[in-house]
Amino acid sequence: MKTLFTAIDFETATRHHICSVGIVTFENGEIIDEYHALIKPPNNEYNWHNIQVHGITQRHTQNVPSFNEIYPEIKKRIHGKILVAHNESFDRNVLTKTMKDYNIEYSELNISEKWQCTLKIYKAKGYKPANLNACCLKNNIQLEHHQALSDARACGKLFLIA
Repeated sequence: MKTLFTAIDFETATRHHICSVGIVTFENGEIIDEYHALIKPPNNEYNWHNIQVHGITQRHTQNVPSFNEIYPEIKKRIHGKILVAHNESFDRNVLTKTMKDYNIEYSELNISEKWQCTLKIYKAKGYKPANLNACCLKNNIQLEHHQALSDARACGKLFLIA
């Protein structure tokens, strides 16, 4: 049986305004596609707290495309797929709210309302804490935390071994 899923991670500039996306597709336990992009948030505005978390600033995104410009690349990679995220409700809400900002219908992605969540999976396994960093340390998975592509790759690997 062929197993195919896609892990996704967003970093945000403010509440739900995306500044970075990482998408990693796995097939039969192997990575078959990786995608990363910086995204210019509306008015290129950032909350200082978010910058402290991921280190992405206005300088990094001043000359990059906005969400609606890179959306076709995102859609190509997640359309109709099983999606996995660590704390899926955060990433799913970021995506749905951003799509709404750009008048893009979430339903056109043909994906589940709820995604697979490695945070919930590892909490259920008894991990304390069950944050991405702690889960990766315990399972010897390499992670550059709060770098979207690294977070998505690590989340996918956690999903594989769960």
